[in-house]
Amino acid sequence: MRKRLENWRHTLYQIIYQANTPAGKGFDIMLIILILASVLTIMLDSVAEIHQQYRDELYAAEWLFTILFTLEYGLRIFCIHKPIKYIGSFYGIIDLLSIIPSYLSLLLPGAHYLQVIRVLRVLRVFRVLKLVRFINQANMLVNALLASRLKIAIFMFTICTLLIVFGSAMYLIEGPENGFTNIPVSIYWSVVTLTTVGFGDITPKTDLGRAVSAIVMISGYAIIAVPTGIFTAELSKEMKKQHKADQRICPRCRHPGHEPDANYCRICGTELPPSP
Repeated sequence: MRKRLENWRHTLYQIIYQANTPAGKGFDIMLIILILASVLTIMLDSVAEIHQQYRDELYAAEWLFTILFTLEYGLRIFCIHKPIKYIGSFYGIIDLLSIIPSYLSLLLPGAHYLQVIRVLRVLRVFRVLKLVRFINQANMLVNALLASRLKIAIFMFTICTLLIVFGSAMYLIEGPENGFTNIPVSIYWSVVTLTTVGFGDITPKTDLGRAVSAIVMISGYAIIAVPTGIFTAELSKEMKKQHKADQRICPRCRHPGHEPDANYCRICGTELPPSP
């Protein structure tokens, strides 16, 4: 009996956790379809007309998905030898958060809309489509962001300082009679104007105020390019590191500097030696 139970757990483990088998791939594809259908149900339920007409059907569908995902969560814990490893993992936390809102809605009406977090579970498509090989490229972007974090932090501090200065100036220039009722509201106007969004709910009426707003808008276009340049420079450095990491030389034309995943020389087409 115990051996049969272990065999069943092993079979479940292969289906649920192994995407390189037909059964595992089928399970993951079915799971992704259910996740998308669940998110679509929640989105439709938020539309007043649809909610009034199909309220009972949508409610039943939401609980059907919740029960299925709860069962799946339990099976994932059951079939793995170290449940805490799954429970504390990224996917384990997301899986748990995707079912909690339904039960929470029994105590807090409206909490079921938090179920849209289930869309994060679609990240499992990386396993199904064998997209793990792109993780190195994602790591390169993350490394570039980490390398530029200090520069970006200083840039953001400078922007916040400018927003406070511009907001305070507009409060003094325009005043409450023109909509700038206090400094926080004026800073809000500065944020909207500097980012070139321009809602138009607050606009300067005096000539001096319009001149300042023109300076803020022009500054916005100039400022947008700064973080882009910082990140691009760090990304370029990271790409150069990636190229230097591959020391393979073409055995025929002796050309160095190939892509890490290249199989053939980009100059003469000769097959390259395998990467170390």
